[in-house]
Amino acid sequence: MKRETTQIVIVGGGPNGIAAAHYMGLYGIDCVVLELNQGILPYPRAVGMDDEALRVLQTVGVAEPAHRDMISNVPLRYYNARGVCFAEVKPSIADYGWPMRNIFMQQLLEGTLREELDKRECVDLRQGHEMLELSQDSTGVTLKVKDAAGESYELSAQYVIGADGGRSCVRKQLGIELIGLTHPRKWVVVDAANDTLEAPYTALHADPQRPFVCIYLPYRQRRWEFMLLEGEDEAKMCEESNIRRLIRGHIGDAVDQLEIVRIRAYTHNSRVAERFVSGRVALIGDAAHITPPWAGQGLNSGLRDVANLCWKLAAVVKGRAKESIIQSYDLERRGHATDLIALADNMGAVLGLTNPLVAGVRDWLFQAVNTVDNLRSHLLEFKFKPKATITRGLVYHERADVREGDLVGQLFIQPQVENADGARVRFDDVLGPWYAVIGYRTNPAAGLSAEARTFWNGLETRFIQVNRSRSGNRNQPLSAEGVISVEDVDNRLDDWFSQVRDNVVVVRPDRFIAAITTPERLEGVLAKLAGQLS
Repeated sequence: MKRETTQIVIVGGGPNGIAAAHYMGLYGIDCVVLELNQGILPYPRAVGMDDEALRVLQTVGVAEPAHRDMISNVPLRYYNARGVCFAEVKPSIADYGWPMRNIFMQQLLEGTLREELDKRECVDLRQGHEMLELSQDSTGVTLKVKDAAGESYELSAQYVIGADGGRSCVRKQLGIELIGLTHPRKWVVVDAANDTLEAPYTALHADPQRPFVCIYLPYRQRRWEFMLLEGEDEAKMCEESNIRRLIRGHIGDAVDQLEIVRIRAYTHNSRVAERFVSGRVALIGDAAHITPPWAGQGLNSGLRDVANLCWKLAAVVKGRAKESIIQSYDLERRGHATDLIALADNMGAVLGLTNPLVAGVRDWLFQAVNTVDNLRSHLLEFKFKPKATITRGLVYHERADVREGDLVGQLFIQPQVENADGARVRFDDVLGPWYAVIGYRTNPAAGLSAEARTFWNGLETRFIQVNRSRSGNRNQPLSAEGVISVEDVDNRLDDWFSQVRDNVVVVRPDRFIAAITTPERLEGVLAKLAGQLS
């Protein structure tokens, strides 16, 4: 049997797997992606992407081309049985550098990701290749693979990423169970082209007679989703004539113009794997956690997994960190992934009420919320979405008693800044793909010892000084000390540092805040963080 060796194998070439491959390419890690299917499925599956996920793609340089096929700032509306909107989510803030709600079609995203992947010389995407067996020991992982011609070969790697979906073969090989529940009601999902409906938003129709969803998609496409009621025959309800009848009840003769692209019944699951890491194998996306669609967070959660895991794998493979940091992936990601599943369950419960009396109470409660400014703002700005926070893992709190509002372990903001060339750029593009140490109106490297600088320079850490807008200091000669100087052109960083009061922040490669401190205490803080890595 032919034998090959690489550094990382990714099993699964969907959006999460290909995004992970981009990270491996970014970090110069030799990587093979095994994808069972040939080509991309020609219809949308995931259709919603948030600001955090776009930020993940920004790190590997594919956010801009991917965003060109998206519709941003699309409202989410709940309608009652009378067709009256009783709640709306319409976030306008962009703390992380991108709009919070973006509608897309998965096949277009996958096409962009794969097209851009061709530029990564160290990544090999193998379509039509199926993983058959997996075994591992303390030194590596060995996979038995069948190629597109039916020939078997052996592929060895230092680490494996399982990105092969809800029915993950990798997870089954590891004997890891998915814990959770399967929802009793199925939904029929219909994708249609040549749409002419004037409804540029996502509409969740909480009609107790039959809850349904209507999603505005790019390029004159639209998704319809209908709940199957108790006793209905799934196969019969999936017939195109019945689907057109259901849609006709809402848009009339405009249904005749629609081209039905796909009809499929789905069972919704809320499940989380017992563990995300097993030895030298890590699970991401649906292989690790399955989320119902109501919060639009399934793919987004998977991309958060990618951002959290891949820099750690790259650091270990390149000899920059100890192997044990990979265990922090489960520790840091499990809680937020589980919280988002709970959010989706709750949103689905609000939508799926079929008791008219209970649905009426729900409508009344939401109407009451709309009369209270603070609650209405909470709903409009999507503030009920759980915030990703790392309380334990590769972060350092200087105070033993972590206080409410402590920003360590949360995502750092991403405003625009002005660089030495006078160009406005997103701040992540200045931070780079590894750690960054940022000083507000101070040189964060000035007081560091040679030993500390040697260690953090070995991680390709960027040291950045942020100056006030129009201070004239963005061109100050700091390059000799290896410090990048930028201006806070919109005063967003001034506001942020005023809130935390300290003026130095350490940001991880996945843009989470590792520590907040002062120039005087920075050496000690960096020593604590270095101890977590090495």
